[in-house]
Amino acid sequence: MPITLPAHSPRTRSLTDVVPEMFRSLRGEGTWLRPVRSAVLVMLDGVGAAQLRARSGHARFLASVGGPRDVARTTFPSTTASALTSLLTATSPGRNGMLGYRVRVPATGRVANLLHGWEDGDLPMDWQPQTPLTRPQAQHGPVYVVSKPEFATTGFTRSTTDGAEFIGVSDLDERIARAGAIAAQHPGSFTYLYVPELDGIGHRAGWESGAWTDGLERVDAALRDLARAAPPVGVLITADHGMIDVPASRHVLLDDGDPRLEGVADIAGEPRMLHLYTQQQAADAVAGVWRAADAERAWVMTRDEAIAAGVFGPVSLDMVHRIGDVLVAARARVAYYDNRLDDRSPQRMVGQHGSLTLEESVVPLLRAGAYAA
Repeated sequence: MPITLPAHSPRTRSLTDVVPEMFRSLRGEGTWLRPVRSAVLVMLDGVGAAQLRARSGHARFLASVGGPRDVARTTFPSTTASALTSLLTATSPGRNGMLGYRVRVPATGRVANLLHGWEDGDLPMDWQPQTPLTRPQAQHGPVYVVSKPEFATTGFTRSTTDGAEFIGVSDLDERIARAGAIAAQHPGSFTYLYVPELDGIGHRAGWESGAWTDGLERVDAALRDLARAAPPVGVLITADHGMIDVPASRHVLLDDGDPRLEGVADIAGEPRMLHLYTQQQAADAVAGVWRAADAERAWVMTRDEAIAAGVFGPVSLDMVHRIGDVLVAARARVAYYDNRLDDRSPQRMVGQHGSLTLEESVVPLLRAGAYAA
């Protein structure tokens, strides 16, 4: 069955192209970034291009350094584990195996969280097989990661930024200023600056909330100061995914007796992008039931259809069975929850992401500092 998916402009760059191009710019060999003495990549977790346009009056600096074409397409699923790994390894989820927020581990049959699974003991150390671009290489200088201290020793950090010097700073303004100072003090360096605050606010209160807007104003002011403080430093600002607010009235609750659960052994992914792992030989039947019930509000694909459509990028043979037998990617403003679970606290989350909509999959790609000069 042909799958009709949202179309990106052919001019839209991929998030996987960003870090290699920044390294080329440090060598004076960039194809779309000018040569710079050192570079800072700002990762605004959870800030889609559509959100920035809608709140441009509260982000005057960010609005001033980018227009409608200054965007990139993120990965599918449009979620942090997939996008950050793909950004920092320059590979697709189909190659790096980070295929969602939660996936089933083929060797054990356990459903693992791909952000925390190493600490939980659910993921083997070699789950993510690609080499991070942060490892020391002859063609570029020192690499720094400036992030929140609690991320310093996690398995996810190790799998994506191994080889970089980690610098933990809790306060948002201090973290951003520190990244600029490091770049100014170390010619030839690449600094990855992680800013997760807006993503957290969005999940708790929604990106359309006043709290999110207040947070955006603070981030915007700090990034303006970063760009002004270090003129020779190239600053590139992007994000891992956008966000859609989903009120509780738009939750789709899956309970015992729901025909959509017949033949489903495990549900993984996240509320806007489900991996359904089915019982043996049940994938086509499960996909059929879901299409009959939800075709108007979700893209429903079998694993083979998703791979053929290229949604995960090129998929290695050893990654195929990490993908759900059936995928349900929301296109309406809905979120799917397994209501049989005892822990229903995730249903309090307002801001959501993970699917293929342009709101979730198109992110800013803004040039500031020496990149904008």
